[in-house]
Amino acid sequence: MNSKILVIGSSNTDMTVVADKLPSPGETVIGGHFSMGLGGKGANQAVAVCRLGQQAGFVCKIGRDIFGDNALKAYRAEGLDTTGVLRCDTPSGVALITVDAGAENCIVVASGANAEMTPEDIDSLRDLITGAEVLLMQLEIPLPAVKRAAHIAHEAGVTVVLNPAPAVPLDGSLLADVDILVPNEHEAALLSGLPVDDEKSAGAAAAYLQSMGVRDVIITLGARGALVCRGGDAPVAVPALKVKAVDTTAAGDTFCGALCVALTEGLSLEQAARFAARAAALTVQRVGAQEAIPYRNELI
Repeated sequence: MNSKILVIGSSNTDMTVVADKLPSPGETVIGGHFSMGLGGKGANQAVAVCRLGQQAGFVCKIGRDIFGDNALKAYRAEGLDTTGVLRCDTPSGVALITVDAGAENCIVVASGANAEMTPEDIDSLRDLITGAEVLLMQLEIPLPAVKRAAHIAHEAGVTVVLNPAPAVPLDGSLLADVDILVPNEHEAALLSGLPVDDEKSAGAAAAYLQSMGVRDVIITLGARGALVCRGGDAPVAVPALKVKAVDTTAAGDTFCGALCVALTEGLSLEQAARFAARAAALTVQRVGAQEAIPYRNELI
């Protein structure tokens, strides 16, 4: 049976060090707590979907190595449908993360097997894509694969949600296949070429992106919440919950996964964004990526 939400994206092993400050170029900083766990924006979002109560399938590419073996075992333990997990001889992806005392982070990713995902791989999984209600993707796998998946889903009437992270310029052919675009303020600025530093400028950036073919845009604004721009309606501000953040690593991924869960449960875009904001608020109060993602019963 196909999953209601299919996530296509990256799988990484995250190695995280907490330090008082992020190092400047050429600087060595003595850190404190070290942890190793599973991450990658695709995997994080798939785990968020599953933990928040919806059927989730995950498509990714991992190596035939210990990192890949551990990842596959963990995804199955989470309850993900791993039918679409592909293996190759390239090493699995890894991410090196530093988190400072203010909960800001810097991340360096070695994409590894993630970079081997091809349009042909996507074609081989067409039935998984067309059988879903929602397709959720990011940009940590090659853009040609993302484009192919979005087009297949769009043609089949599947709702396409794209989290354009990390940000790269996108053309209208991809955006025309996207139903809901979920960038943060920095990604929205890069994609639109417009500054995004408050709700008004975020609304202008969203309008520009909609003019390129995207139906709906949600711009996440960190501690300021999110701006929901649905079709031609006036933008709606969704405030963030006021919490003490300790690590923002997987907050955006939790938001995206939660958004898709809420949409499949029949909530409006604004209601779904509010649900997603609640889930993200729990995530930032914990250290790590997947280990920080909440379960549905924690939102009640």
